[in-house]
Amino acid sequence: MSAIKAVVLNASLKSSGEESNTEVLSAEVLELLENEGAETEMIRLADYNIAFGIAEDMGEEDEWPQIFERIEAADIVIIGTPLWLGEKSSLATLAIERLYGSSSETNDKGQAIYYNKVAGVVVTGNEDGAKHAAASILYGLSHIGFVIPPNVDAYWVGEAGPGPSYIEGGKENDFTKSHVKMLAYNTLHLAKMLKAQPIPAEGNVM
Repeated sequence: MSAIKAVVLNASLKSSGEESNTEVLSAEVLELLENEGAETEMIRLADYNIAFGIAEDMGEEDEWPQIFERIEAADIVIIGTPLWLGEKSSLATLAIERLYGSSSETNDKGQAIYYNKVAGVVVTGNEDGAKHAAASILYGLSHIGFVIPPNVDAYWVGEAGPGPSYIEGGKENDFTKSHVKMLAYNTLHLAKMLKAQPIPAEGNVM
């Protein structure tokens, strides 16, 4: 069996070179996957020109198609998002919209293109909103064909009001560390199962 491939779509509003709490927490998940032999990649969405729309390619200078190629090749897709006003970032919403734009494409069995891919979510932020953001993202991914294992929402939020970020105050949080492990190992386990025995094309072709 070929190596499992995992990609994180980091929906931080910061470009590369700027410190990202979401990237640091996501990297902890990827490190566990790498230790188990997976090939991993982190894509900072803010580095790309991603057009608004519900299509695979919006033309002109749209750079989503090159991101989508890496998603197509992946067995595990994780969306990482910061929280703003208790919600997932605008880039996380944009990524899900663009994924939805390709949901009518099919694999070689006639199933939705995302069948047999496993998904998870990483959330960082202040105050509240982690479970709300995770629910929104995981439902959206499930609706277009991704498989969602149990306990694949790894998150950390600080206390109400201004305060330490994940990097400053959350890295030793036992609850977060346990969910990082569940996210990594549960997505990996399901991805291996689906690679060896894909979902049959019965009652689910497009």
